[in-house]
Amino acid sequence: MKKLLSCAFNMDTGCVELRFSDGSLCSIDCTAVENEVARNMYERSELDYLINNEPVGYADLIRNGDPEMYLKTVTEYKPLD
Repeated sequence: MKKLLSCAFNMDTGCVELRFSDGSLCSIDCTAVENEVARNMYERSELDYLINNEPVGYADLIRNGDPEMYLKTVTEYKPLD
């Protein structure tokens, strides 16, 4: 199995980039993920938080998890009356 060497958000490309020990690179387009998964500004904010503060957790969520279920669980959206 490939060992993860680094994981960071690249502001120039807008991607979270993962580098592995075998020389491969995985790049996650964060804008595309937000457009596909997030339904409101609260969910986008949660994804932005992960990107900036925990890029490894973000990459794991996108590659192996269920981002829609995660966002439903961690965000609370109450429209104004």
